[in-house]
Amino acid sequence: MRILHTSDWHLGQHFMGKTRQAEHQAFCAWLIEQVREHQVDAVLIAGDIFDTGAPPSYAREQYNRFIVELRDTGCELVVLGGNHDSVAMLGESKTLLAQLGTRVIPGVCETLGEQLLVLKGRDGQPAALLCGIPFIRPRDVLQSQAGQSAEDKQKSLQQAIQQHYQALYALAEAKRAELGNALPIVATGHLTTVGASASESVREIYVGSLEAFPTSAFPPAAYVALGHIHRPQKVGGLEHIRYCGSPIALSFDEARQQKEVLLVELDASGLRGVTPLPVPCFQPMQSLRGSLKELPGVIQEVAAQGSAERPVWLEVLVLSDDYLSDLQSRIATLCDGLPVEVLRIRRERGTAVASLTSTTRETLDELSADDVFARRLQQEQLDEADVTRLQGLYRGVLADLHKPDGD
Repeated sequence: MRILHTSDWHLGQHFMGKTRQAEHQAFCAWLIEQVREHQVDAVLIAGDIFDTGAPPSYAREQYNRFIVELRDTGCELVVLGGNHDSVAMLGESKTLLAQLGTRVIPGVCETLGEQLLVLKGRDGQPAALLCGIPFIRPRDVLQSQAGQSAEDKQKSLQQAIQQHYQALYALAEAKRAELGNALPIVATGHLTTVGASASESVREIYVGSLEAFPTSAFPPAAYVALGHIHRPQKVGGLEHIRYCGSPIALSFDEARQQKEVLLVELDASGLRGVTPLPVPCFQPMQSLRGSLKELPGVIQEVAAQGSAERPVWLEVLVLSDDYLSDLQSRIATLCDGLPVEVLRIRRERGTAVASLTSTTRETLDELSADDVFARRLQQEQLDEADVTRLQGLYRGVLADLHKPDGD
């Protein structure tokens, strides 16, 4: 049995005013080629197929086109909902997509058995069992209790998620016994695990959700396919518990990562091996740093990666000259005539105290919403308890704002 593990596509993402549509189209075409070349039996997308709960129409079209093209390969597709995905939007077409060999688990199902799937090999015979676990929202597995501290909520949620995994795994074991075959059991998840290394494009899963899930809480599955963290990695150094990462760089701090999908081979004895398949870079991106004296050489070097049709997207961190008010025009002059496009200019700020009213004209484009809130808190004389309380309220507001309609 060969499974291709991928996640965090974020179809429909706009990155600093730039669409990622062409990159996603190129990735989908490349992925179909890998399925054919490696004779993959099933593709698992472990959450965040879309960037928002209400993706643009072209992103939905990309999703549907991929499903149709994958069907022609004879490979199954399983789509798990992530924290960016709308349960209602993903679920609305799952009955139709089932006719095209695609099974969708948008959220925790009312009946646990709906999350247990039998994956078939090319010969049409059962080859593995899948515990399909999407992003778990607290309301899916917990009832709110008055008076609980944040720590108590974390413990309760961790225990509830662990129980969900164990109950579904027990169901898989019973199904394996019923089928009478020594089938490997695969589990999925869309969450943060203890020790996972994230990047700036991984938005926090909001207050009330799990901060980090211990690896010891996973059931003894042959392989655990995880999503949510964009950096590919083994969890706790374990071969069978992995994040495949996002297929394209979703932030500048991911630009130097080698993106990949994972080819997972299983047989009756369990996991045979995991092979990373490097994803080509469809859009060069670089984060540069230096003084105005150093930047010309650095920009020239990076420009060699671009072309007139596909210029390199740049983030420039200016050192030592950050006090200048005309940085944008100076850097534009340095880039004139080169196949590069500057998407963001940042200032080092030296050792100056962070302030919302910076004398060096810091713009909101240089700050995230979290940065603005953190700097506003710094202007107040607050004790640790008040800071924690306000941070919790702030994340609660964000959770409400990001909650898709119909969820």
